[in-house]
Amino acid sequence: MSNMESNPNISGGFGGGPGGSAGRVIEKNPPKKSPNAQRKTVTFGDGSAVTGNRLISLATLVVLFVIWLLSEALGIADPTFFPGPIETIQGGWELATDGFQRVTLAEHVFASLRRILIGFGIGVVVGVPVGLAMGLNNTLRAIFDPLIELFRPVPPLAFIPLLILWFGIGETPAVVMLFFAAFFIMVIAARAGVTGVRLSKVHAAYSLGASKQQILRNVILPNALPEIFVGMRVAIGVCWGTLVAAELVGAQTGLGAMIWTARTFFRNELVVFGIIIIGVIGVILDLIMRKAEERFIPWRGRG
Repeated sequence: MSNMESNPNISGGFGGGPGGSAGRVIEKNPPKKSPNAQRKTVTFGDGSAVTGNRLISLATLVVLFVIWLLSEALGIADPTFFPGPIETIQGGWELATDGFQRVTLAEHVFASLRRILIGFGIGVVVGVPVGLAMGLNNTLRAIFDPLIELFRPVPPLAFIPLLILWFGIGETPAVVMLFFAAFFIMVIAARAGVTGVRLSKVHAAYSLGASKQQILRNVILPNALPEIFVGMRVAIGVCWGTLVAAELVGAQTGLGAMIWTARTFFRNELVVFGIIIIGVIGVILDLIMRKAEERFIPWRGRG
């Protein structure tokens, strides 16, 4: 008896039997891969392997809070200029329950988020088509490119005098400022997404008889979405950072307006609490954008 006949783990053969072909050997019970088989061999320089450590991150926050607490307990920091955590927490609780200047914390947060969503949303809706057009049409690129490159470096705060002159003091100037903060970023991101599409994919689509609309919908947009989402993450961060200045233009509610009003009354514990709330909400917004990116573009990084 040959080795092939005596080995039960080998089937098939050199004939055309079912499940086999000439010269093919099939193992019914292939050896299991070792858990270390997928271990990376590169220990430095592989950015995808750097994911951080949640325990270290949490420990960092705890250490910072302890230092802040000790600075209050030991009298290192003057509470008049930099209130301690206990005073800040008490002020935040008062703001959340009783409010400040007849406006509660929830109302301030809602007003700020409403402005952010409106300004950021309009910036995305207008900026993405302009960026796509600039990446797909030479004439439109020639029209919009000098305007974008001219005004893109201008900080949104520089538009405050004109916005007050055009729209007065109130809600509209703040929203328009946030729109400017998002618009230019989204234009650049969408244009970069179009120019980053592999030409071989476009040629393959044309060879299969695809129309321009089909190429735009099925080739260009899916490949440009990763860049667009990166631009959205950057834009919403810039908008949230511009929020304080945007709400200084006559806004009565919002976290930025609350911080500014608290400063005039020397309520520095509310100023510090407002800064912390702005930072926490900014982190939450970024996490939401990351989850949306994972949900809507799972093909990112897969060519």
